[in-house]
Amino acid sequence: MRQRIAQLAARMMAEDGIEDFGMAKRKAARQAGAPETRNLPDNSEVEAALSEYLQIYQTAEQGERVDDLRRDALELMEWLARFQPHLVGAALSGQAGRYAEVDLHAFADSPKDLELFLINSGIEFAFRETRFWVAGEVRAIPVYEIDGPRSGARIAVFEPGDLRHPIRSSQDGRPIDRAGPDRVRESIRSSDSTSNP
Repeated sequence: MRQRIAQLAARMMAEDGIEDFGMAKRKAARQAGAPETRNLPDNSEVEAALSEYLQIYQTAEQGERVDDLRRDALELMEWLARFQPHLVGAALSGQAGRYAEVDLHAFADSPKDLELFLINSGIEFAFRETRFWVAGEVRAIPVYEIDGPRSGARIAVFEPGDLRHPIRSSQDGRPIDRAGPDRVRESIRSSDSTSNP
């Protein structure tokens, strides 16, 4: 049953654009007729099922989507250079489905610094907060949602000192992998050399 729920959740994430693991697992459990939470797989089981699903059903489109998102991310990171941006999420891991967006972590003395930068650049944005574990505590982190060059982008703004700490998702407590511009640039180069030998 855990495997069935993981597969259903993975399909929902890939096909319906659900990004929240918990929501995908709960919906999948209801669909599988197993509302008991003890049968729920952990996030790593859903990630494995998602990777498998994308390889089977969205291989060509998914590879292009990841490349496009990484290019978008690099453009945004160069533009936001003063905020030490790092790419995180599906574009970095390579598990971006057709509805994925660019997720960045930025670092500023105050979130208002980024907000003023967006306003002065004439960029429209939506604002929300998301909870992260940072330096052993749960914090509500401001997130700015903008339109990127070819896709949407979410920019979470942390304090400069948070760069020294692993940042964890409050959903599963694992450190979030993050990459600076050089690593993103290298992944794009590597993808280009693989597709154009």
